[in-house]
Amino acid sequence: MRNIKKNQSVQNQVVEKEYRSSQNFFKSDLILQDYLKRKVSKKGLDYLTPKLNKTGEAAATRMDTLSLDADKNGPQLVKRNFFGEDIDEVKFHPSYQELMQIAIDSEMFKVKWEPNLKEAFKHERHSLGFAPGYLYAMSELGQYCPLCMTDGVARLIDLHCTEEDKKRLLPHIYTTELRDFFTGAMFLTEKSGGSDVGRNLVKAEKQKDGSYLLSGEKWFCSNVNAELIFALARTDESKEGTRGLSIFLIEKTLPDGSKNKLPIVRLKDKLGVRSMASAECILDGTVGMLVGDEFNGFKIMTDMINLSRLYNSIAALSGARRALVEAYNFNLFRKSFGKTAIEHPLIKEKLFELGSLNVANFYLTWRAIEALDKADNGNESASRQTENEKHLGRLLTPMVKKWSAEKAVYITRESMELMGGIGYIEDGVIPKIMRDVMVLPIWEGAGNIMTLDMLRASFKSDGLKVMMEEIKKSLGKISQYDDTILEHLKELESKLKSLFKMEQDELELHAKYFFEKLTTLFQLSLILDNWEDTNEAWMKPTAEFLKMSLEKKESVQVRDVESIKGLMAWEIEV
Repeated sequence: MRNIKKNQSVQNQVVEKEYRSSQNFFKSDLILQDYLKRKVSKKGLDYLTPKLNKTGEAAATRMDTLSLDADKNGPQLVKRNFFGEDIDEVKFHPSYQELMQIAIDSEMFKVKWEPNLKEAFKHERHSLGFAPGYLYAMSELGQYCPLCMTDGVARLIDLHCTEEDKKRLLPHIYTTELRDFFTGAMFLTEKSGGSDVGRNLVKAEKQKDGSYLLSGEKWFCSNVNAELIFALARTDESKEGTRGLSIFLIEKTLPDGSKNKLPIVRLKDKLGVRSMASAECILDGTVGMLVGDEFNGFKIMTDMINLSRLYNSIAALSGARRALVEAYNFNLFRKSFGKTAIEHPLIKEKLFELGSLNVANFYLTWRAIEALDKADNGNESASRQTENEKHLGRLLTPMVKKWSAEKAVYITRESMELMGGIGYIEDGVIPKIMRDVMVLPIWEGAGNIMTLDMLRASFKSDGLKVMMEEIKKSLGKISQYDDTILEHLKELESKLKSLFKMEQDELELHAKYFFEKLTTLFQLSLILDNWEDTNEAWMKPTAEFLKMSLEKKESVQVRDVESIKGLMAWEIEV
């Protein structure tokens, strides 16, 4: 009887005893390492690598516990103090602050905004800032939203505020001390408008000292506890639509040290990203300072919105990547039906699909970041290239936001299924990732809004022309894909001529399918452009998958385990 029990204890295991997981997400991620080595300067990579190692280690180890604690013990609104005075403070679980310190230590902001580093890395600072953020978001997507808002606020301050304000406020963003750190927020959405920002109602009344008092209600205020907030409001009710909006900087603390008025109605009870505080707020004599010219608010806000869309894309990429490697690693060490789970052909085929989607989205997302770096740092001798990058970014930003978010939801859901019932259990990370990524197709403009934005970009910029030129440049890189690229490029060019002749309603319906095919074709061209001997293990299967997707062919190839391992490009250090 004892022998039977002993045998059962040996056999009664979820995974093999050899099971191990990554202890450093940077060291394990061959795709990220390869990309940074080829795209970032040696000086930039030398500076950033210690931070990437530190963040990668934290993300692979202690951040999971902190993230799950912050998720299960979300922020609480304290409306009043003991004496019945309104204080409207948000109280966080201690793990939230620990996660924030890890973000600060990663230097995702310091490398972009500390003056010496900003100058030294001006041609690649967005790439350098997003790299540690990508690792961080693999373990904590909720807090990546406040971090996104903070970088966006820094961008608006840098581009549109006075030199005095820059010197006063930016050090609070690139600081390495949590007690000095200011986070940011964007108060955009109102009940009446939602995505239709032109219907916003909040008013701003100018005072004798040049400040403005804002009144009205903001409906979705993510990171409501922020020290620095940008909000849209109207100074003249007769000016309708987005052309009547101005933008204001709201500081949590007024110059005299008192608290700015910003009553919180309630915190949002969200499906996911529960670690951070989203709220409904009443602006009731809230002090704000006009930034930029009056009535130019929406145009200024788009600088923050477009950066936020890239953050949304990185969050999607990170969440999907984490869910995928969890499922991959589980199937490497799980026995089922007499063999290791990853040896089953249907599991290999699903990992081929999900892995290829992940790789394709990686290069699409980082191409958008590269476009922002180049557009921000052009010079006279490269003015044509700079303009091309601006035009490309105008189209690519909504494209990658829409595509990466949709695929993140799909990849995460499928990864959960690949783990079976254990993938559904809240002790692990995938349920939290699933809840968190569900917001990504909605935040910063839902998918339909992105389609309309791509349409506007096609009419008002040369983004479509630049993208098609880039696709053509990929011809001849790997000749076996030339026919596919030429065929579908010709089809899109023909479709484009008919699109421009359509009435608006018909145009919007057809645009969705046009941009979906264009996205896949552009992804294939990016894979070919970045394909080298060092990365063929994941580039070749991804190119094959994208080719099949364009041609609507089904995969019937029985794949070997080693090819799937190559595609995952995820090495667990021994």
